[in-house]
Amino acid sequence: MELKFQFNKVSMQALQKQLNVRVAALPILKSKESVLRMTEKKQKEIYAELDERHRERLLQLNADIKLWTEFPKELYSMKSVTLQTKKIAGITVPDIKHIDWSIHDYSHFANPKWLTSGIAILRDLTLMVAEMEVVAKGIQIIERARRKTTQKVNLYEKVQIPAYTEAIRKIKRHLEDEANLDKAVQKITKQRAEAEEQPA
Repeated sequence: MELKFQFNKVSMQALQKQLNVRVAALPILKSKESVLRMTEKKQKEIYAELDERHRERLLQLNADIKLWTEFPKELYSMKSVTLQTKKIAGITVPDIKHIDWSIHDYSHFANPKWLTSGIAILRDLTLMVAEMEVVAKGIQIIERARRKTTQKVNLYEKVQIPAYTEAIRKIKRHLEDEANLDKAVQKITKQRAEAEEQPA
């Protein structure tokens, strides 16, 4: 990072302010990154657990695959999923608020008894799939926020803080050199003036 600055006290004070802001923000950013990393890991575990439950449920249903071919497709459908937002580690992610299912009327006497439990199974499966999709979306959002925070930590720690520190050091050295040069000039001028005042 190439900083533009002037070799004067005003420029040095401006750089010092910027440096102080970054030094103060760095621990907060590191803490945020750590929380986001842990949260991302936890959400991935939740997703893996949901996925495992979903797979197990599908394996159980494979045993009764012939029954499911008799299930009337128009009997059950998921109409809509209403989402809300929640905050996880300061990041807004989606969450399921409500799911609307559509179950058409059917005769309990004219249809097989297992139809009612079949509807309950389908509701359970669609809920799992909806939860998995929402958790996956949340993971993407958290991952993006963690990556941005990591980039900012690296930018501050490895680029900007060293650049500001180096610029301030250069200005200080320049100002010290100027002050020393002024003193030397004043000393020489004083010596000349004294030498001129003395009678020959």
